[in-house]
Amino acid sequence: MSRILIIEDETSIAELERDYLELSDFEVELEEDGSKGLERALNEEFDLMILDLMLPGMDGFEICRKFREEKNTPIIIISAKKEDIDKIRGLGLGADDYMTKPFSPSEMVARVKAHLARYERLIGSGSPENEVIEIRGLKIDKTARRVWIHGEEKNFTTKEFDLLVFLAQNPNHVYTKEELFSKIWDMESIGDIATVTVHIKKIREKIEFNTAKPQYIETIWGVGYRFKV
Repeated sequence: MSRILIIEDETSIAELERDYLELSDFEVELEEDGSKGLERALNEEFDLMILDLMLPGMDGFEICRKFREEKNTPIIIISAKKEDIDKIRGLGLGADDYMTKPFSPSEMVARVKAHLARYERLIGSGSPENEVIEIRGLKIDKTARRVWIHGEEKNFTTKEFDLLVFLAQNPNHVYTKEELFSKIWDMESIGDIATVTVHIKKIREKIEFNTAKPQYIETIWGVGYRFKV
C-alpha cells in the first residue's frame, strides 16, 4: 500500500484529501506544521508528498527545496496561490505538479495515481547495459539518469530528465505543450500546461550555451517544441 504524506494546515482540506485518498486504498499521514512535515518527509518512507505552500514553521517552497536536495519522491503542490510566478517557483524547486484551490478531489486522486505509477516504473526499471544518447556535446545516460553538457554533469529533476529524454529520442518532431504534458505526466491535459513551459525553461538553463538562441530545444511559435539534430 502506497504511503502519502499531506502537509497542510487547513484541517478541513487535509481531511478531505485524506478521505478521498483512503477511499482509493492509500495510507495517509497528516502534518500541519511545515518544519515537522519536512522532518517526517526526510526521516520516514513515503511514496508521495502533497504540499501546501502557506504553512506555519516553514513554507512549502523551502520544504520543497530542502526535500529535493535529498529525495526524488514525487511532490504535488496544492495551494491557494494562483499566480504564475508561484507555480513557476514551485515547479522550479522540484515539484512534479501544481494544483490550485479549490480543486477537484477526484482529479487530485487521479494525479496522485499517475505520479506514483510513473515513479514506480522509474525505480523498478533495469537494463543490462547503459543506454546513452550523445548529440553535439550533450550526453544523456538513460540508465543512470545522468546528463553531461560538454563534459560537465548537470543535475536534473525526474520530470526534467524524462522530458529531455523524450525530446532527444524523437528529434525534429514538433510536439505541442498538450502532447508533452500527456506523454511525460501520463495524463491528459486536465491541468495547467504551464508546467511544460517551466520545465523546458529549466532544461535550457542547464544545457544551452545561450538560452535566447537554443541549439537543442527549439520553440516553434504557436505550435510547441522541437529537439534539433
